[in-house]
Amino acid sequence: MTPERETPNRERTPSGATAAPRPRARLDQPRPPRRRLLPEWDPEAFGRLSERIARFLGTGRFIVWMTVVIIVWVLWNIFAPGDLRFDHYPFIFLTLMLSLQASYAAPLILLAQNRQDDRDRVNLEQDRKQNERSIADTEYLTREIASLRIGLGEVATRDWIRSELQDLMKELEARQHDGHVVFPAERPDRPSGRDVEDR
Repeated sequence: MTPERETPNRERTPSGATAAPRPRARLDQPRPPRRRLLPEWDPEAFGRLSERIARFLGTGRFIVWMTVVIIVWVLWNIFAPGDLRFDHYPFIFLTLMLSLQASYAAPLILLAQNRQDDRDRVNLEQDRKQNERSIADTEYLTREIASLRIGLGEVATRDWIRSELQDLMKELEARQHDGHVVFPAERPDRPSGRDVEDR
């Protein structure tokens, strides 16, 4: 009896299968980059470029330059010699150029608006979280101030001690005018340490 050899790298194929086994994908290595037919670009850089173009399209400088180009185009194709004109009277090429410019400007403006909406959404979310934190801090401080007020209500204040001392001074002065001074320990309204019946 011969011992069977172990083949750890070989995959077992079911009996009757004629296709070659697929190699296992290694999880400890990144996948190789796939070839793509379409060109790749950085969406963030493209978004920044679209915002710049959209900002330029919304300025007065663009409108002035576009008006100057159209006026020069029309005047050249009307008054220039016939062999130098490149776009005759219906100005079909000018119409094509303007429609091409508009067809590119509209998506670029929409892309810039979408990016601005995303930024506004993030800012609003941050403002909402900041407001929630501020409200929680305000409620905490309100509870702390209320507990301090309750605690201070039970503490003898300087004004209260002054008023009590003034009342005692007036009482002592009134008793002194009566001819005898009674100390608070000998006052008849306060019972002494001994009971009255023991006297």
